[in-house]
Amino acid sequence: MRGILTFCLATQISTARAQTPAPDYLVWVASEATDRIALVRFDGASARVEREFTIGLLPTDPDGPHGLAVSPDRRFLFISTAHGQPFGFLWKIEAATGKVLGRVELGYFPATLQLTPDGAFAYVVNFNLHGDMVPSSVSVVETDDMLEVARIPTCTMPHGSRLNPQGTKQYSACMMDDQVVEIDTRTFGVARRFSVAKGQEGEEHTAHSAPLTAHTPTCSPTWVQPSADGSRVYVACNKSNEILEIDVERWALARRLPAGDGVYNLAVTHDGRLLLATNKRGQSVSVFELTTGKELARVATQRRIVHGVVVSPDDRYAFVSVEGIGSQPGTMEVIDLRTRTAVAAADVGQMAGGIDFWKTEGGH
Repeated sequence: MRGILTFCLATQISTARAQTPAPDYLVWVASEATDRIALVRFDGASARVEREFTIGLLPTDPDGPHGLAVSPDRRFLFISTAHGQPFGFLWKIEAATGKVLGRVELGYFPATLQLTPDGAFAYVVNFNLHGDMVPSSVSVVETDDMLEVARIPTCTMPHGSRLNPQGTKQYSACMMDDQVVEIDTRTFGVARRFSVAKGQEGEEHTAHSAPLTAHTPTCSPTWVQPSADGSRVYVACNKSNEILEIDVERWALARRLPAGDGVYNLAVTHDGRLLLATNKRGQSVSVFELTTGKELARVATQRRIVHGVVVSPDDRYAFVSVEGIGSQPGTMEVIDLRTRTAVAAADVGQMAGGIDFWKTEGGH
């Protein structure tokens, strides 16, 4: 009798779970060529653009929204527009309405950004594609009043601004200097540097504060992604097609992971189990198991020039922005992390790049 009751109870629970509707997933995507910001809804089966708005000041040329981040409380969007005259801006947008709440002028070509866990500060890399190849900086913006409170000199072409989960350290990659730079968020100053040059991996004591004269990057890092607990950072070597794992406490190279062609942006699942990597030249997204370092899958995308990736809070799906080429629209593509297959896509504006998860609706 006890076995029958247990079986019936398990059946009821299974049935109830099956009848519970899955949530919708809402993701923001920025398209650099068209100044369009799209909200994409994925209902578990298909993806569609829910609404969109344009951003920028220039009436005749694209302002180029590049970086996009949702505030921790989900109320605001922060978007960097890179193509200023000559400087770019960071914008604060009300997520529910698309209303502009403020903006602040930053450096040359503001690109990737992320907010501290409390939402008080935004860290924005000034990538600087203009003129001579000279060292650039990371801007720190106080988000309530949209004031730039610090501009920290770092290196040449900083990219991939990410903070550890504790909010105590910010990391960026120096594409032309083959460095990773760690900023202490309590002092707004550079704490440490790490060389990712082939055969020279380790703590770097050279600031690279002078313009480069002759340097050929061997890694050309485009992204630095802290692990779910902050004990490791993962570096995408876009040129050498590998991912470097750095032990943060020892500040030493822990291992190398062979990656796809043109590995570009990275993300980790919230449970710390998987690492996602977009392969910009390889038209694919790689899924790595972090305990073993094994590449579990390489999922092809519909279009070329794969850009950003973000993971849903339940670790069920990865959402990927793909730029496309020529007159093609960009796409936001969805990968099911259980089956490790592409399950949906939605067209957005050309050169889709910046991407972040907003919220779920419905479900349980």
